[in-house]
Amino acid sequence: MSTTTDTASKSERAYVWIRERIARNEFSAGYRLVLAPIAEALDMSVVPVREAIRRLEAEGLVTFERNVGARVTVVDESEYAFTMQTLGLVEGAATSMSAPLLMPEDLDRAAEVNDRMQRLLEHFDAHVFTQLNQQFHSVLYEPCPNPHILDLVHRGWGRLSNLRDSTFAFVPGRAHHSVEEHTEILDLIRTGADPLEIELAARNHRWRTLDAFLAARHDH
Repeated sequence: MSTTTDTASKSERAYVWIRERIARNEFSAGYRLVLAPIAEALDMSVVPVREAIRRLEAEGLVTFERNVGARVTVVDESEYAFTMQTLGLVEGAATSMSAPLLMPEDLDRAAEVNDRMQRLLEHFDAHVFTQLNQQFHSVLYEPCPNPHILDLVHRGWGRLSNLRDSTFAFVPGRAHHSVEEHTEILDLIRTGADPLEIELAARNHRWRTLDAFLAARHDH
């Protein structure tokens, strides 16, 4: 029993270790995950590492190829584009519908998250920045009174997670503009701007991130 528990906890540690490196783009798309070196780095056997990689495969972050082994999944560009386009639409709608329901303290909380993102620009960490970015937007769309639209927003963020939303690792310059656009969206909500203006600002914010990603991919 204790051996099984020990293996499970090691597998969890390996899972977190590998997933963090994928999220930070240290293990970039196509990177080959070789069991032995990972096990050695974590001071454990290959068994829990293999289990961790299987779990990452189930999440779509890792792909197994015959005669090659495990590789970090290559982001499907068209799938990413469709997800970001859709998320722009539904998140824009959810944000504009939430706007009248947001209290000053909600907007202060979002502004505080954005300030943390601003400070992070000096010592950039794409993984942490992406997490804070989701926190910021979550404050603005969660009060949406339409549960169907909110469900679509949650699905979009979930799909991005599986696609490894590493836009800010891939295009770090986009982070500066993102923070500025957050401030503009907050100002629109605070001043009671027209709902359509808020919706378009939130939608275009998402789509500009997509445009930056696609432009960088094609430059590569």
